[in-house]
Amino acid sequence: MRFLIKFSYDGSAYCGFQTQPKLNTIQEQLEQALTKINAGKKTSITATGRTDKGVHAKVQYGHADIDVNITEHKLKRAMNSNLPDDIHVCKTKIVPNDFHARYNIKSKEYKYYINLGEYNPIERNYVFQYNYKLNIKAMQEAIKVFIGTHDFRAFVTDNKEKENCIRTITDATIEEINNNKICITFRGNGFLRYQVRNMVGILIKVGENKVSTEDVEKILASKDRSKGGKTAPAEGLYLNKVEYN
Repeated sequence: MRFLIKFSYDGSAYCGFQTQPKLNTIQEQLEQALTKINAGKKTSITATGRTDKGVHAKVQYGHADIDVNITEHKLKRAMNSNLPDDIHVCKTKIVPNDFHARYNIKSKEYKYYINLGEYNPIERNYVFQYNYKLNIKAMQEAIKVFIGTHDFRAFVTDNKEKENCIRTITDATIEEINNNKICITFRGNGFLRYQVRNMVGILIKVGENKVSTEDVEKILASKDRSKGGKTAPAEGLYLNKVEYN
């Protein structure tokens, strides 16, 4: 049976989602649990996508094929019994065998949190500790540049020359949570490696009054990563929502 597995995780202690030799990853932990449940048969999980080292997921999905006879509720319970406390399975659901956790996606939503106030050691792994004021109004204007269908090559790290970097962002906003914290939200049909963190990086430059909205437009049109600025740190980024067709 094929199961769709909904889970969340704190990425602080992991070297990203994807399995890597001799490194602790989210995928490795999930597959170890699934293999144990599946009578010792090596069992893989295919997720909606990969998150980088230190990135978190409030909502993430993956599909896995299980040969043993097990109910949705028992699979959830068994996985959580075999997973560390910083990974949690929220729900499991039996789906058709041709369902694909990645290719059936309608949209994804990422959120990025920035602390503009005093350094907070408790939140250091969960909110980017920028600790200075930013021109939020200028950032709110500049983020509109990303809405729509564009070639995001200027904001994609390690892209190949022939790789398709065209994606559609349907919504992009910056919200003031309180006097000292902001949340940047991107929603779209898919995101490429470091794309969200690179877009946040250039928006921070806008907030520092070092880059204008017009500059962001030119950088996007250039398709040149060298003009796209620095990558924002991982700790402020969360995969927040995934919607399926």
